[in-house]
Amino acid sequence: MFTLFWKEVSSFLNSLIGYIVIAVFLLVNGLFLWVFPLESNILDFGFANLDGLFLIAPFVFLFLIPAITMRFFSEEKKSGTIELLMTKPLTDMQVIFAKYFAGLTLVVFSLLPTLVYFFSVYQLGFPKGNLDIGGMWGSYIGLLFLGASFVAIGLFASSITDNQIVSFIVAVLLSGFIYIGFEFIYSLDLFGNFDLFIKTLGINSHYSAMSRGVIDTRDLLYFLSIIAFFILLTKISLESRKW
Repeated sequence: MFTLFWKEVSSFLNSLIGYIVIAVFLLVNGLFLWVFPLESNILDFGFANLDGLFLIAPFVFLFLIPAITMRFFSEEKKSGTIELLMTKPLTDMQVIFAKYFAGLTLVVFSLLPTLVYFFSVYQLGFPKGNLDIGGMWGSYIGLLFLGASFVAIGLFASSITDNQIVSFIVAVLLSGFIYIGFEFIYSLDLFGNFDLFIKTLGINSHYSAMSRGVIDTRDLLYFLSIIAFFILLTKISLESRKW
């Protein structure tokens, strides 16, 4: 399993794909935080916080993570190596987890350089260090779990098709709906007493709570459930080849 995991990570780091993903993530967030004259601009807004990063980053991940995961199984299916992979002394779950953790590792690699933003804001605070550090770390944990959920969704999308573009589109649509789709349904006020329940089905509700620095067990269980659900769907999708 570790060999497959390392093979996937190496394939990103030995090509431009991984570096492009990390560079685009940092560039887009950097532009919104420091260059574009918007409310997310730290210098213009005048407050020492990273709220703009945690507002923008999920939407960047919404497109970049499917770009990472779209090749995981789609490429194997198209090249015909999926059967060879599955005949190795690995269970389906070991193959799935190897690819999943490879995608998650790249997400972590893209988040680590953003600590430079934290250091910059920390230094710019008046007085220096006037920053809600608890809320910031809660936001980082929430963003990590959000990225982990998107990786699981992208992995499932990649397992149902041999076309990488289709995999990308399905992953973006599924991730986007689970992230903000339930918020939209909630805003329509169609389900009366069930509206709040509908809202809690979406990622944004739990991500927003964690971004306030409140790490609630219910939020953690929600993210773990989303990840487990799509990993299970991926396993079912792979097993369908035997039917």
